[in-house]
Amino acid sequence: SAGLYFLFSGLIGRSWAMVFAAGGFRVKLYDIAQQQLTSALENIRKQIKELEESGSLKGALGAEQQLALISICTDLKAAVEGATFIQECTPENLELKKKIFGQLDLIVGDNVILSSSTSCLLPSKLFTGLKHVKQCIVSHPVNPPYFVPLVEIVPHPETDPSTTERTYTLMKKIGQSPVKLNREIEGFVLNRLQYAVISEAWRLVGEGVMSPTDLDLVMSDGLGMRYAFIGPLETMHLNAEGISNYCERYREGMKLVLNTFGPVPEFSGEIEQKINQAMSEKIPVVPKVLDARRKWRDECLSGLAKLKKQMKCD
Repeated sequence: SAGLYFLFSGLIGRSWAMVFAAGGFRVKLYDIAQQQLTSALENIRKQIKELEESGSLKGALGAEQQLALISICTDLKAAVEGATFIQECTPENLELKKKIFGQLDLIVGDNVILSSSTSCLLPSKLFTGLKHVKQCIVSHPVNPPYFVPLVEIVPHPETDPSTTERTYTLMKKIGQSPVKLNREIEGFVLNRLQYAVISEAWRLVGEGVMSPTDLDLVMSDGLGMRYAFIGPLETMHLNAEGISNYCERYREGMKLVLNTFGPVPEFSGEIEQKINQAMSEKIPVVPKVLDARRKWRDECLSGLAKLKKQMKCD
């Protein structure tokens, strides 16, 4: 394998390690505590074995071959040695991330890409002032990255275009679906779209238009089925004789509806209680129940990923 990719050992770090190993790359997992690394490795072994048994293992290599590509390391200098791409996966804490990138900045050469998994911290907050800022980028995965391939690539204003290109190419190579943001923006793009949906869902439930469980059905058995294969813009294109025809037909109606949208919700109080009650009746907030439901969700996503691949091939 061409390079050595190095990460951190939390949930996202483990997922990234599995995705890179599936792509045939050698991976080093770094963390401060040996115990955390050992249990991360055990967890990865268990998951990869299960994936192989259920026929959901990604990549051309078998489970044992993939596991052989993953090693662990508690020494940052040694971990970085020979790395061409470093993916940081620490918790969403600006000070912590800045500290890590500050440390990396002192020990890396001019060829390695420094990438962060952050879901909401802007590159300008993370990387400004680093010597190697040209080599810094955000690569935001979607949970769980093993089954949901999207990666948002977000540059710092000073990121070198070659850093963006190399990151994009690498993500393609390991089977993810990278998208490039031309500049940073709060929430990036996935969360901006997600929050637009969440806020209207919240208002509709709050205004008593629909029950929380029915609201979710509108997405899972309606909009979401489309969006699993095509985006909102292609949806418009196909729902009329192209975009221009769609706008001509629906422009006024869309503006009429959009003008009735309420303000940004507080996401608290009575409506929060109402939604919490409905969701908790369906899925009680007990670790065992939540984990079982997450496992089911991941199985669904795995099946959908297979179907999408099949639809591409046909």
